[in-house]
Amino acid sequence: MITTKRMRALEINSEALGVPTLLLMENAGRSVKDEIIKKLGNVKGKSVYVFVGHGGKGGDGLVAARHLASEGAKVTVILLGENKHKDALLNLAAVQEMDYSINIITIKDPEELKPVEGDILIDALLGTGFSGKPREPFRTAIKVFNQSKGFKVSIDVPSGVDSDTGETPGDYVVPDLVVTFHDMKTGLSKFNFETKVENIGIPPEAEIYVGPGDLMVNIKKREMKSRKGAGGRVLIIGGSKTFSGAPALAGLAALRTGADLVYIASPGQTAYTIASYSPDLIAIKLNGENINPGNLDELKPWIEKSNAIVIGPGMGLAEETIEASKEIVTYLKEINKPAVIDADALKSIKGFELYPFAVITPHAGEFKIFFGYDVKDNPRERISQVINSAKRANCVVLLKGYFDIISDGERFRLNKTGNPGMTVGGTGDTLTGIVATLMAQGLSPFDAASIGAFINGLAGSLAYAKYGNHITPSDLVNEIPEVINNPLEAFKKKPYIRVL
Repeated sequence: MITTKRMRALEINSEALGVPTLLLMENAGRSVKDEIIKKLGNVKGKSVYVFVGHGGKGGDGLVAARHLASEGAKVTVILLGENKHKDALLNLAAVQEMDYSINIITIKDPEELKPVEGDILIDALLGTGFSGKPREPFRTAIKVFNQSKGFKVSIDVPSGVDSDTGETPGDYVVPDLVVTFHDMKTGLSKFNFETKVENIGIPPEAEIYVGPGDLMVNIKKREMKSRKGAGGRVLIIGGSKTFSGAPALAGLAALRTGADLVYIASPGQTAYTIASYSPDLIAIKLNGENINPGNLDELKPWIEKSNAIVIGPGMGLAEETIEASKEIVTYLKEINKPAVIDADALKSIKGFELYPFAVITPHAGEFKIFFGYDVKDNPRERISQVINSAKRANCVVLLKGYFDIISDGERFRLNKTGNPGMTVGGTGDTLTGIVATLMAQGLSPFDAASIGAFINGLAGSLAYAKYGNHITPSDLVNEIPEVINNPLEAFKKKPYIRVL
């Protein structure tokens, strides 16, 4: 089963991988023709009416019309409304040139619609993006389609049916056959329609590798009436008398990812240093030279008001800090708080059983410390190892490396964005800030970790295109908005993409 949002992400990812949506539309429309011939046999001389609406589904219908005409069918296309989908417009132009084999009727008033009698009727009206009650002219078109005589075929989902929920608050098409694409749509499970699932050429990599589609369907532009805090509040617990840069980089990355408020809780003098880096960061001054167990009570109010927590960057491994890491993580587990556990905190809690709202982001060395075994060299063995390790730890694991592996113990995704320049210290800290912000904005830990790895790697690649091996984590932070605002364009630049 697949949701509308996931399907849209796969289509965008396919385009990013070099398989354009125009080609997917071509394969979809042709598969409709193929299924009709499998069901009914030779269509030469048979009358076909294609009811064409908006968007990609309308484009699929136009492709099906073209292919059925090529098989010798007598095709009439009934156009309803103006289709602005770029691929559909290309196919409309092609169909308009086929004025000998295809008859086009443009409907300007729903009252012009009358029932027809043909051998085959194709529903290409409302697609997977539809929800609610059909409005005119589609309400009338659906009624007329159902009243018409002929073998009725719906493309992808019957018009008027919510692709995700199966709800039908208004009129909907009742077909003899549904031809859907790539995977069964969740909403179709509520019906007993005869349904065929057709492969339209989406590469397996569009599902396996995190891509711009994942980002585009999960990170939405903020509404004009949004209030303070809509972008999420992130608390970063880290820093020590030796290390102040790591938590600051995580905080700056969080802000560039869209967090509204970023708090950094560090030992007193370190907090003053962090505050001097940027007025955008809110420094919380904790008692003691190092983070220690006594800080937990100080932290609880800040944990409460934050949507997601980062713990670990620059904390150090003083004995009292190791004990504090264990107590803080245990508390986060008790209250089920979304959290990213990294660096020194991850080393401090080696062997812990965590919880589903926790994300850990180890590199190979930290992975060995936490789980007690080395990372496999073989890519497929490594993937299996991460899946099993995530299941064992009961959390999301984001294993950083030449290619990143993300798993929640059931699913996995891979990320190939990145470059050799990202071996510079601090790029892991920016990753934790990005992932925590996405969690604070409501993404699931698995999606936040997957998309966070993609954003971090692609931002690093944009910086690498400018500076080569001389990039700094701050350069990466500055590229984060470009990746989030224009992910497909940024990806297509391919300044440096890793190969498995």
